[in-house]
Amino acid sequence: MNKLLMEENDRLQKQVSHLVYENGYMKQQLQTASVTTTDNNSCESVVVSGQHQQQQNPTPRHPQRDANNPAGLLTIAEETLAEFLSKATGTAVDWVQMIGMKPGPDSIGIVAVSRNCSGVAARACGLVSLEPTKVAEILKDRPSWYRDCRCIDVLSIIPTANGGTIELIYMQTYAPTTLAAARDFWTLRYTTSLEDGSLVICERSLTSSTGGPTGPPTTSFVRAEMLPSGFLIRPCDGGGSIIHIVDHVDLDVRMVWSVPEVLRPLYESSKILAQKMTIAALRHIRQIAQETNGEIQYGGGRQPAVLRTFSQRLCRGFNDAVNGFVDDGWSLMGSDGVEDVTIMINSSPGKFFGSQYNTSMVPSFGGGVLCAKASMLLQSVPPALLVRFLREHRSEWADYGIDTYSAACLKPNPYTVPCARPSGFPSSQVILPLAHTVEHEEFLEVVRLEGQAFTPEDVALARDMYLLQLCSGIDENAVGACAQLVFAPIDESFADNAPLLPSGFRVIPLDSKPVMVTFQPSSSIFFRFMLVLYDGPGAARTLDLASTLEVGPGSNRSTGDGEPNSYNLRSVLTIAFQFTFENHLRDDVASMARQYVRSVVGSVQRVAMAIAPSRISPGLGPKSLPGSPEALTLARWICRSYRIHTGGELLQADSQSGDTLLKQLWNHSDAIMCCSLKTNASPVFTFANQAGLDMLETTLVALQDIMLDKILDEAGRKSLCAEFSKIMQQGFAHLPAGICVSSMGRPVSYEQAIVWKVVDDDNDDAANHCLGLMFVNWSFV
Repeated sequence: MNKLLMEENDRLQKQVSHLVYENGYMKQQLQTASVTTTDNNSCESVVVSGQHQQQQNPTPRHPQRDANNPAGLLTIAEETLAEFLSKATGTAVDWVQMIGMKPGPDSIGIVAVSRNCSGVAARACGLVSLEPTKVAEILKDRPSWYRDCRCIDVLSIIPTANGGTIELIYMQTYAPTTLAAARDFWTLRYTTSLEDGSLVICERSLTSSTGGPTGPPTTSFVRAEMLPSGFLIRPCDGGGSIIHIVDHVDLDVRMVWSVPEVLRPLYESSKILAQKMTIAALRHIRQIAQETNGEIQYGGGRQPAVLRTFSQRLCRGFNDAVNGFVDDGWSLMGSDGVEDVTIMINSSPGKFFGSQYNTSMVPSFGGGVLCAKASMLLQSVPPALLVRFLREHRSEWADYGIDTYSAACLKPNPYTVPCARPSGFPSSQVILPLAHTVEHEEFLEVVRLEGQAFTPEDVALARDMYLLQLCSGIDENAVGACAQLVFAPIDESFADNAPLLPSGFRVIPLDSKPVMVTFQPSSSIFFRFMLVLYDGPGAARTLDLASTLEVGPGSNRSTGDGEPNSYNLRSVLTIAFQFTFENHLRDDVASMARQYVRSVVGSVQRVAMAIAPSRISPGLGPKSLPGSPEALTLARWICRSYRIHTGGELLQADSQSGDTLLKQLWNHSDAIMCCSLKTNASPVFTFANQAGLDMLETTLVALQDIMLDKILDEAGRKSLCAEFSKIMQQGFAHLPAGICVSSMGRPVSYEQAIVWKVVDDDNDDAANHCLGLMFVNWSFV
């Protein structure tokens, strides 16, 4: 494939040079024709004024193109085509390979990002098993794959003599957080064919410098610029297409009021652009190609298009809640004096329910939708790790009473407004997978929350609740990827047109910048940043960005562009929760929502502190749990006890000291775990290496919530009980092949399990520390 792409690149570079030459010749001919078709006085006037302008402005400028002049728009289109091709296959932009992309035959393609260019840019090249016309049709439907696209309007379509089309397009995009204004684009899109049969869709913004008609005026958006971008789609012999994608934008962060300084990396990162647009487009094409070829099978009788629609509706509903556009009917509600949580209400069903919502959510006697949202800055917390924890351990942050109220919007008789409880009600969840994308970067699933009763009288009425949930970006190796968890209550019927009211979390990484930070002796430091954003004349919002750092006494650290797990990792967390309300209960619901979001923020901060990277070894991920032995000591006990009891070596002989032993144990391919030994109590896991965490689908923080007997099946429990006395007497035992389940309920097969006693350095059997377990050659069924 690499050889094919290199040959394609050489061929296209030659074609770019030829097109640039032809474009220059065409411009010269057009200028000559324009001069010869005017009268003498006009010609002299044009020539004189042109010479005067050239003297005053040495830099060449484009003549103004009239909206009613197709020839002028064609000139812009041909210039856009030449510049796009020079980026797609040439060196018009200084490209560098993007790190963190999955190598090998399953890779989506080759991805590069810009370095030291105007704006931010990304490009990708990949091979898909779809014909060029089908690929072009999918890519032109930008809202289907670009989740930040709010709307796109084609205001004019002009056919060209060569069989192509020129389109004038106005596009609005969502802001990723509550802290900055959204962007819009006014562009010209040119679709045409090349001599070799390749299809090209190229696009650029129309500005005063490029000429062309003026775009629609807006007040709620900041006008961004799209520099020549697009798609080059070449047919392959035997079927399929090679796709070249270029995205190049300038999001205009120079306007000080539009983006706070702390958030500018979101708008100046080519890696984030690559994940949001370039890679997203390539993944979407590949997903549809595999669905078309029947390579992906979905359960539950749902068609892939229906499941994709659910994912799009969840994302769109969450984006609408985060942005709260006035033309959707949103308005700001008064605060309680503290500006950490923003409350917005929507009482305009005519505007609001035209998209992904349903009028059945609002009482017929009057009501609406309320959204409580907040943003905060997180330090030293990988976004993927945080979102994965929030997904797997909902009881750590959610309140069952609030979930019950949210689900009540689907029923004719809603419950009374609850009070947000700091500890909530404990509830267990079962995650039922619906679909996932090709590279497993996005999951669509149904979450069943087991019914709970608030009072003895409610026991008979307690019922399970269901959430439709979308989780994305939990691959810790994906550079610049946004991690997101969005969910909405659904009823048992789960119809294709089920009403959705999404809420959730979004965590976006910020590119780290070199900065020296000095901490005074303290166990915990809390930073609070207050920002004031001006939305317009006389309007201001005070925003609270909070982050927590846990540092040791006298810590002094210099942060820079280091490893992803280093202490300079920053990210922005956005939280938005939506609730329906009846008019007479609006203030009560607002108070409940504000209190609940503050409670969730506090829970997230505690979780963030717990899963911050370890100070022991940057490569080990989360820090060891409080109260357990030091990691090096525990690793030595595990390996030494295994050798004493079984007579074999758990690790390589040359790795029996220091950090090397710990790293080899952590990276061992088999799942190695430890569980407690307590009288009259079920064994609870206290440690697992990376393979063990992957098998259990959990984290070190949540490991203590998992009991050994809960992951073993009936045969495994019986086998362990039968061998337990042997383990206590001889120190170890082998268990036969079997099946266990992860914390998410997924079945896992293993060829053999080895169980041994872990003792301390004094070999004190009377003071057994724990049980060690190793699941050999495990895999998900």
